[in-house]
Amino acid sequence: MKRKAIISGFSKLSREEKMEKMGELTGSAERIKSQLDSFRLQNKEQQDLLDEISENTLSNFYLPFGVAPNFLINNQLYHIPMVIEESSVIAAASRSAKFWASHGGFTARVVSVVKSGQVHFIWKGDSNKLNDLLPELKFDLYRATNELTGNMRQRGGGIQSIQLVNLSGEMENYYQLHVTFDTADSMGANFINSCLEKMAHQMKRFFKHYEGLSDVERECEVIMSILSNYTPDCLVECSVECSLDELDEIHPGLSGKEFAHKFQKASRIAELDVYRATTHNKGIFNGIDAVALATGNDFRAIEANGHVYASKTGKYKSLTQASVSHNRFRYQLTMPLSLGTVGGLTSLHPLAKFGLELLGKPSAKELMMITAAAGLANNFGALRSLVTTGIQQGHMKMHLSNLLNALKADYEEKKQALEYFAHKTVSYSEVEAFIKSLRTKLQ
Repeated sequence: MKRKAIISGFSKLSREEKMEKMGELTGSAERIKSQLDSFRLQNKEQQDLLDEISENTLSNFYLPFGVAPNFLINNQLYHIPMVIEESSVIAAASRSAKFWASHGGFTARVVSVVKSGQVHFIWKGDSNKLNDLLPELKFDLYRATNELTGNMRQRGGGIQSIQLVNLSGEMENYYQLHVTFDTADSMGANFINSCLEKMAHQMKRFFKHYEGLSDVERECEVIMSILSNYTPDCLVECSVECSLDELDEIHPGLSGKEFAHKFQKASRIAELDVYRATTHNKGIFNGIDAVALATGNDFRAIEANGHVYASKTGKYKSLTQASVSHNRFRYQLTMPLSLGTVGGLTSLHPLAKFGLELLGKPSAKELMMITAAAGLANNFGALRSLVTTGIQQGHMKMHLSNLLNALKADYEEKKQALEYFAHKTVSYSEVEAFIKSLRTKLQ
């Protein structure tokens, strides 16, 4: 591999020139080109669309697009699209969905859908005077953004409130305009940022031209205007509930009551211990991220949002709560989810469009509830395994096919391996030894 050096003007190169550059770095230009070309779409129109979604695109990176069927949510049946590379996630979601479909299903509700952003600015005048100016300033800001918000208001959304936040005690002369929004069925990032930037521009004009201000008071330094991916008021709840005797079938030799109390303790540990809480919540995001990807939503923003919410008490905790009371078991997920069903990739990416069609073209609120159910199902499946058989038995069984592919096993070797490991613990070393033994016999 050649020593790497700064490449100037890389974005201006053609795709072929970019691949040639990458080939020079690896010393295998022909292999790289062949490999990258093999993952391109034959449909030129669709490939051109994908090329323009991102920057410096060389090829496509495929992930499996699967379906977790039989989710009964609020008495409506869904078959949920999921995009993920972890082999056991869709299996766990499907297993949980099938179990709860015959035990009342998932109950979900959207608590609120408020999103927010801030204009961060420096103002050196008296804070009391700034408070006095606020009503007139707000009127000016609403008027300045009226054209931007017109379409959103017609859809039932728009700007909800503008508040002044005084943080001059934390940083000298530092203030925020904290603005809340309802973005209807869109995720709304571009809408929010456009509104905030317009407000920032108008606010500077307001201070510059307002009568009776001193020279110092006319100076307003806008640091930045940006949405927040923390949306604690864009909240969804999802739960499952049944009587304890309905859990008798969960695991042989374990009564429903014993399972419920053991499950509750495992859930409680994720509230007490940050090491466990991290892995516990990761299990939730296994389902949530997979649905987000399949529907063209921003899973990075979703994860950041959820993790901050999990830390809202000052300590990172589980996003779920389990309870056993009056002979009833209940498990609930509460978390913020900022999702969209119009705009962005949801209407551009062909598979994202299909994913939403598969769900019946849901509203943003409906998608919030569906996605939360997927997260709760995956987490329930993980805890179910942890308190019964252990996580590795099911996970490594699903992982067996990946191990066999890594070892380049042929059809007959895979067939024999599946039979051999049907009731055995799966590990890379054990699978590798088994394949070697088969190949040794043939020599």
